[in-house]
Parts: sequence; structure tokens; C-alpha cells
Amino acid sequence: MSDIKATPADHYNGSPMIPTGNPMVDGVGPASWADRSDTPDMTFHGAPKVVPMRLDATFTIAKGDPDPRGLPVIAADKEVAGTVIDVWVNRSEPQVSYYEIQLAGSDARRLVPVGFVQWPNLGLWGNDRLLVKAITAAQFADVPTIQRDDQITLLEEDRICAYYAGGHLYAFDDRSQPII
Repeated sequence: MSDIKATPADHYNGSPMIPTGNPMVDGVGPASWADRSDTPDMTFHGAPKVVPMRLDATFTIAKGDPDPRGLPVIAADKEVAGTVIDVWVNRSEPQVSYYEIQLAGSDARRLVPVGFVQWPNLGLWGNDRLLVKAITAAQFADVPTIQRDDQITLLEEDRICAYYAGGHLYAFDDRSQPII
């Protein structure tokens, strides 16, 4: 186990922990992750489960459904974080798992789990953007990266999901304060 980059708020057992660095990167609280295997989850046939659609022609966007590729991604601060360039699918549970984003003004790419994405006007086709309310546009640069552009490991999945989960509490200072 690694050192927790947080300090107790008070001097009693069970005191809340206050992050001492960047909790989303340091893995504190909702941004924590399990040290899972740094290998991809595999299908029954021995192929990586989660892959970009560009590598598996058996997956397509259903006719009539909106295709997110080419759409801008709007972050929690209402700034454009980037553009969707690919969709990652789970071969064992035929569904979309991640959207691959090319960051605005950069060649850098990051994955965003579908559970952290909102389609505005859901149900009304003609959607023209995706919303990610967990983090700001600038915070997309710190989303954990993947080692390869054709697969994702179990550890990488945990770290990426934890980063976005941590954003719900830590992306803005006021999110971690009490609501009265």
C-alpha cells in the first residue's frame, strides 16, 4: 500500500482526511483506486475486451442513433475540453465503455467513461455535444493515460474512473465544502 497523501482534520480516530496534494491524481477519497492487474481484461477467446471501434469492424453505431465522433465535449466549467474521436466498446458485453477525446489545442488523447457523460436533450436526436460535469476542461490534461492506443488494462480502467469520480468532489473547491 502506498502512502496516503492526506492528513487527519483532527486528532481523534475516524477524523476526516484532508488531501495534501491533488486528490484526483493522488487517489484520495472518491478518487482512490485498487491496484488491479496492469493487464487487459480478456474475452473468453483471449482477445482484449475493451477496444476502440476503429479496430473492430463488427461494432457500429446503430442506424438512427447519434454518432458522437466529431462532437465537442463540454466540461464542468462550460469550456470545450476536446472532441470525440473514437468510441471504445466492450466485446463481451456489447456496449460502449469509453469515448476517446482529443484535447482542445493538443494532440493529447484521453478516455472518458460513458457513465460520466451526459447527452443534452437525451431522446431528441440532433444532439450536438457531450457534457462531462465531473471535471473542468483544464483537468482533462491530468486524466490518467493508457500505455497503448489499442487496449486498456484493468489498472488503467480503475485509475481513469477514479479520476472522474474524484472530480465530483474535488474539481472545484466548493464541491468539497458542506452544503447548508
